[in-house]
Amino acid sequence: MDMIPSPETTLPVIFAALMGFSILVYVVLDGFDLGVGLMMPFATDDEKDVMIASIGPFWDANETWLVLAVGLLLVAFPAAHGAILTALYLPVFVMLFGLILRGVAFEFRGKTETERGKRQWNIAFTIGSLLASLSQGYMLGVYIMGLQSTQATVGFALLTALALTVAYGFIGATWLVMKTENDLQRKAVLWAKYGLPGVVVGLGCISLVTPLVSARIFDKWFSLPEFAFLLPLPLMSAGLIGVLWLSLRHLPDRLDRWSWIPFVTSSVLFTLGFVGMAYSFYPYVVPEQLTIYDAASAPESLFIILIGACIVIPIIIAYTTLAYTIFRGKATKLSYE
Repeated sequence: MDMIPSPETTLPVIFAALMGFSILVYVVLDGFDLGVGLMMPFATDDEKDVMIASIGPFWDANETWLVLAVGLLLVAFPAAHGAILTALYLPVFVMLFGLILRGVAFEFRGKTETERGKRQWNIAFTIGSLLASLSQGYMLGVYIMGLQSTQATVGFALLTALALTVAYGFIGATWLVMKTENDLQRKAVLWAKYGLPGVVVGLGCISLVTPLVSARIFDKWFSLPEFAFLLPLPLMSAGLIGVLWLSLRHLPDRLDRWSWIPFVTSSVLFTLGFVGMAYSFYPYVVPEQLTIYDAASAPESLFIILIGACIVIPIIIAYTTLAYTIFRGKATKLSYE
């Protein structure tokens, strides 16, 4: 009987996995459409229309995953929700402002009747994308540093803010490589080439600092046999970076057969980075302060919430899959008619 897992131990793990999955999907999916917004200042007016068209059917639904992740944090780990959002109140506000600005700009750029108005809303869309990207990167840095308020924390958070913004721009460029053609595709390849070194530096900095902020994480990384189990992650990441470098060197190709490789490869690279972070901080939901077991709601509440999650999450996955299936292929010229 002692071998049977109890609800007190299994339910927090299930909800931590669901929350982690939601955050990962959000980072990949909303990451590329934030990145497209970041790249807009480098495109012509006609190219901006195509760029918006490439994310038009997806961007709003992509943000559903952020709502789901925050909702799971609130209902499953209320103590952690309070601690995290209290420490990150200002960057959360900036992120929400940026996301709202993006949504308003996306709608109103199609309603304005003048080119000047359209350019202004394009600028607003880029500013919203930049604010959301920087604030998310800043929150990541503060979280890694244990939600502490020190000069070192602020300095590292600013570095991760810049690194994540570059990473979003990079994955946005790879999305455009896959979804566009001709001059815009060639520009997107160039943007991705410029962004790849920044992605490598960002991953390297986060990988360097993470084990140094906690003796527990250091032991999880470098003790045996854990080191042997973890070693494939950096080796696979290095291999994926090599694939990205080689694929971008040979794109665009005349038949456009391999334009999907950079986006898929960068998505897998993001996933590996997330898995590494999840491994490092588990079982803590607030670094070195609250474990998922300490912060979890009562098992009875979690069980009821799990029933709802088992209904809602498959629906979100289904309509997300449907949207990406229906609007697969190259983006066409934007029309609001």
